[in-house]
Amino acid sequence: MKKITITGAGLVGSLVGVYLAKKGHTVHIVERRPDMRREAVVAGRSINLALSDRGLRGLQGAGIDKDILNVAIPMQGRMMHSISGEQTFQPYGLEHQAINSVSRGGINIALMNCAEQMPNLSISFNQRCLDVELDSATLVVQDTTTNKRSFIESDCIIGADGAYSAVREKMQKTDRFNYSQSYIEHGYKELTIPAGLNGEFLLNKNALHIWPRKQFMLIGLPNLDGSFTCTLFFPFKGNPSFDSVKSDSEIKSLFEENFSDVIPLMPNYINDFKVNPVSTLMTVRCFPWSHKDKVLLIGDAAHAIVPFFGQGMNCGFEDCTVLSEILDNYSENDWENAFKEFELLRKQNSDAIAHLALENFIEMRDKVADAEFLRRKKIERLLHNQFSEIFTPLYSMVTFSHIPYSDALTLGEKQDYIINQILSIPHIESDWNSADNQTFIRSVMTPK
Repeated sequence: MKKITITGAGLVGSLVGVYLAKKGHTVHIVERRPDMRREAVVAGRSINLALSDRGLRGLQGAGIDKDILNVAIPMQGRMMHSISGEQTFQPYGLEHQAINSVSRGGINIALMNCAEQMPNLSISFNQRCLDVELDSATLVVQDTTTNKRSFIESDCIIGADGAYSAVREKMQKTDRFNYSQSYIEHGYKELTIPAGLNGEFLLNKNALHIWPRKQFMLIGLPNLDGSFTCTLFFPFKGNPSFDSVKSDSEIKSLFEENFSDVIPLMPNYINDFKVNPVSTLMTVRCFPWSHKDKVLLIGDAAHAIVPFFGQGMNCGFEDCTVLSEILDNYSENDWENAFKEFELLRKQNSDAIAHLALENFIEMRDKVADAEFLRRKKIERLLHNQFSEIFTPLYSMVTFSHIPYSDALTLGEKQDYIINQILSIPHIESDWNSADNQTFIRSVMTPK
């Protein structure tokens, strides 16, 4: 059995630690931040997460999936809010399918509690990684409370320390390591819709609420206490932008012009806008993810993505299940090849979901209220209902299945071609069941 050090006790670090400890390895997780179970969480950075099938499968391996679902709120679709205040519901999938609004901190705490119940797993907090000796799998860390430095020797290091990974930074200095990071022109700021006077939800609690406004958007996810955690995705520069909207009057004008239906529900929006921090959104791509059998990157350290497909956590949890399955096929003496198989398999899938996440930002911000987009979605649903065995919409493949992301991307491109052909038929939505149209649709769906 190996002695393994994991950097990062976040969502992926805690979960992969549980998986490795279950295999009998001795696992030590070092975390730069204080223990969130004993420290106040920094306000304004708690974007809710959308837990879906891939993430649930990861939590099943830790045995806490049911515990998390008990404190999650299912969201069956998007609720679109127009400038005039009209609300339109767009289901995500079939009637029984939903994504789950969960607290990032809540899942993280549950995973850390699960990890610390294991006798061969420990977590040390306030441990900042200063250096990594890749060939010997040795970490140099500094206790941020005492400033004491120490060396942590192990058989293997798993870098799960996020988008700004210290482990990856060291690997970037090795020969032929490819790395890129790209920021989108938007940042995000957290706002809150509190619960009603009696703790009731002031909006439909089983929907992800979106206020799409072309160049920016506001979203809201429900919490168990009746509140909604809202996130404004807004440009850094331009007019309007975080750079140009700062005073009380400018903030008020922004909301009166674009989110007037939110104002009665969000009594502290001006103060929250001024006080809560602005955070950036970036995509990280790199390769290779491993160094011999000594170091492996996982989660955001290997492939940070923007949050617009709700797959960052889900993708990271899927990393854990895939790694666990691959390690079962190799002996402890051959982890170098296991790591190579893992990185080759997950690299193509992480690139695919990174691409899809960026595309979905444009869809959520610009297209969800567009008439042509709504026509396409209607055709998607008709095809899914009629040809459920051979046609699954791209969103459902990503969110409600375990189809590899790269396969979903390829199939989605083929679906676009099919839908374009069907949309070329005049009045196809209202005349879907005519004999001629059905003959054509079947020929397109089942080509010879």
